Amino acid sequence: MPADPTRPRLIRAVAARTPGRLSLLALMLLLRLALGLAAPALLAAALHDLTAGPGRPDQLDRLGGPVAALAWTVAVLAATELIMGMLSATMVASSAVWLQTRVVGHLLRLGDRMPLAPGEATARVAQGTSTASLPYTFIAVCTGLLGSVIALIVLWTIDIYAGLVFSLALPVGVVTARRFMRGMTSAQSTYLSIQSGIADTLVGALAGARTVRASGTVRTEIDRVLAPLPALNSAGSALWRRQRRVVWQLALLVPLVQVLTLAVAGLGITAGRIAPTDLIAVWGYLALASGALSQIDALAEIAHVRAGTARLADMISTPAPAGGAGVLPAGPGAVSWQGVTIDRPGTDSVLDGLDLELRPGVATAFVGPSGAGKSLAAALVGRLIDPDAGRVLLDGVAVTEVPLPDLRRAVTYAFDRPTLIGTTVHDAIRFGRDDLTSADVLAAARAARADTFIRRLPQGYDTPLAQAPLSGGESQRLGLARALVRPARVYVLDDATSGLDTVTEDEVGRAITTLLAGRTRVVVAHRAATAAACDHVVWFDRGRVRAAGRHSDLWLDPGYRDLFADTAGRPALGTMPEVTHG
Repeated sequence: MPADPTRPRLIRAVAARTPGRLSLLALMLLLRLALGLAAPALLAAALHDLTAGPGRPDQLDRLGGPVAALAWTVAVLAATELIMGMLSATMVASSAVWLQTRVVGHLLRLGDRMPLAPGEATARVAQGTSTASLPYTFIAVCTGLLGSVIALIVLWTIDIYAGLVFSLALPVGVVTARRFMRGMTSAQSTYLSIQSGIADTLVGALAGARTVRASGTVRTEIDRVLAPLPALNSAGSALWRRQRRVVWQLALLVPLVQVLTLAVAGLGITAGRIAPTDLIAVWGYLALASGALSQIDALAEIAHVRAGTARLADMISTPAPAGGAGVLPAGPGAVSWQGVTIDRPGTDSVLDGLDLELRPGVATAFVGPSGAGKSLAAALVGRLIDPDAGRVLLDGVAVTEVPLPDLRRAVTYAFDRPTLIGTTVHDAIRFGRDDLTSADVLAAARAARADTFIRRLPQGYDTPLAQAPLSGGESQRLGLARALVRPARVYVLDDATSGLDTVTEDEVGRAITTLLAGRTRVVVAHRAATAAACDHVVWFDRGRVRAAGRHSDLWLDPGYRDLFADTAGRPALGTMPEVTHG
């Protein structure tokens, strides 16, 4: 199977975000490398001059001497390290912010197309943040390896026998590193995958925490969420065992090689091959050359980052919907579905060649049993999803050809379980439309019958959303107000009044009819009263239109009446009407 090109593209994109700082860091790494390579030679030269016989001038008084040069080298090296630390921290932080913004934005644009559950996606975003450090880590490792190679060459020039002894250990180190890296990224991916599974299960459990407490199954849920812990422990232990084996091998190899190399250099002094002070240079370059055998921590970090990057890249490889370049002409909000099909793996078509024309400017109810396709058909209008075949037209233009900002202004939604976003209640209603005035917000809240209970809140419309004690029905009315405040051609109300009692629902329905007179409304309905209040009804069954007409005419069909058996005048068995305020 060919490699997914998304990961290298993602890494290149991260590196391209801060090319100036990354280039400066690379130059400073090279500067640090040059200074580090110069330090052992300067130290040896300084000691040679300082230990020379009497009569030689004091090198401490000569600014250009090896001692002064060594002092300057150490000072510049310390300053370089300090600047590099600050620069790398700001670069990685900036890249991490950009990366998270891009990934989260991509997931939000995907919407229902997101291939992962929310918990899994959240975990992958957190795990993949380390991708921001990969360009710097990679350059640092490459620079370190380059320094080790140069140090080894210099070591050979000082004492060929010492260089030869160290070189004999290199194949062992390379083989050890290769054994370590082989399968390391895969092992890291396994560990991260189990972590993500726990996070996803936890998110689901927290979302249903009220049900869990009410049913007395807290202990069961704890066990379910933590069930993968043994597998996580095994995966983590396998990672540590792999790293432990390599670390202790190198922990023995590196000191042994260093001792042997220094011993050979010491014999070189006795044999007259090198001067005694050259042993200091050998020691310094030996330490630099040994860096090539001590990169396990850096290699482990790279393997971890590569695993997280691969999971992040896999998540964002699903393309987000792109708007077209067409122009949406002025129109009354006519919507049509032409041969629309949506398939789901392992099931029959959710929508099967749907052909439907809506009369513009009127309210049309979509009714049908659960899974009949009515909500999916409504979601297609604003491209919350796209069909597998066929097309949807708005005022004669395929919605895929309309620029997304224009389509978002033309089609607006209200859902049965709205997610309220914003600092205050006022912000939640006006969310995404800062151009709307407080008068617009007030009018929409009144139409949704939300104004009364909002004014009862501690600070009214300025009450922080996190501190507003809202019932399910009240949240639903705020979501409805958020839709009504937006001037649009088509309003899709997907079971948006299901949480209201019948009296409030009737009041909201009348207000909406008045406020949206002449606008196209698609109302996904489960109550007979909601369908009856609409001008037209489309009856969905198994992904197709079974019948269409006025509610009063369709009511004559027993099958149609059965759709509302639990809502036509009495509560469904086992349900209670929700208590709402106002």
